[in-house]
Amino acid sequence: MEYTQLGRTGLKVSRLVLGTMNFGPLTDEADSHAIMDAALGAGINFFDTANVYGWGENKGRTEEIVGSWFAKGGDRRDKVVLATKVYGNMGADGEAWPNHDKLSALNIRRAVDASLKRLKTDYIDLYQFHHIDRSTPVDEIWQAIDTLVQQGKILYVGSSNFPGWKIAQANEAAARRGSYGLVSEQCLYNLAERRAEMEVIPAAQEYGLGVIPWSPLHGGLLGGVLKKEAQGGRRASGRAADTLADADSRAQIQAYEDLLDKHGLEPGEAALAWLLSRPGVTGPIVGPRTADQLESALRAVELELSDEVLAGLDEIFPGPGPSPEAFAW
Repeated sequence: MEYTQLGRTGLKVSRLVLGTMNFGPLTDEADSHAIMDAALGAGINFFDTANVYGWGENKGRTEEIVGSWFAKGGDRRDKVVLATKVYGNMGADGEAWPNHDKLSALNIRRAVDASLKRLKTDYIDLYQFHHIDRSTPVDEIWQAIDTLVQQGKILYVGSSNFPGWKIAQANEAAARRGSYGLVSEQCLYNLAERRAEMEVIPAAQEYGLGVIPWSPLHGGLLGGVLKKEAQGGRRASGRAADTLADADSRAQIQAYEDLLDKHGLEPGEAALAWLLSRPGVTGPIVGPRTADQLESALRAVELELSDEVLAGLDEIFPGPGPSPEAFAW
């Protein structure tokens, strides 16, 4: 496993991030524990979760599964850089109860204590804002965060799904307060969705944030979906199915799979390797449902794409270019 610094921090993290969103809804506790053991054994030390994972009436379940794994001992907690998130409504029985969501000082205080309890730990390495909060003043957010840092409940703070200008606003406000500010941004970024290159990634690089791409295979679209369909495997669903319904998009994915087949590369592994080659990227989040999927992701770390393959991928999935040229010139 390769390691890198998380943004401008001294924190060393693996180039792959273990995403846990499937733990609970799709992967039971025993299999989830086995996947975490395998990930740690392979050198993955960066685990990502969120308070809302488990979804619906089971919100918080994923954190509980991670917590029960930590409770098994064996230095599991000490070896892991633990990231979770706050924003979504955690009201009981699905009630959207006031002050049980977003980034008010009250909800941040309540949410971090609840996450610590579920995770069976006394601190969170990276506490991430799951979304922007348009109704809470940024100084209120940092006041709450500064208190948690002073209490030792969190060490670093990151954002998720922030536009570039919000990254700038948050870190400028933090600088005025003498706070350390955001150190990472978790954003939707992959070969098929490159809009983050316009402003989000440049803003992250300017302010010293590590970039953590989520959905690196774009909902399975970049994982060899057409080949799997042809072989009678699981059909595309969700974002991938919506994309393939368009004839031009389907042709684009076919060209992508043909290019990689020509070079003897597995699509999912190549898509991860491409992200690992991108400037500013700390590591993509992989969310395996099975141990086999984890093994495939691990191979991507050792995969170096040739200039010919990289050029072919850029031709099939051209990036938008930087701002303002991307939309103004």
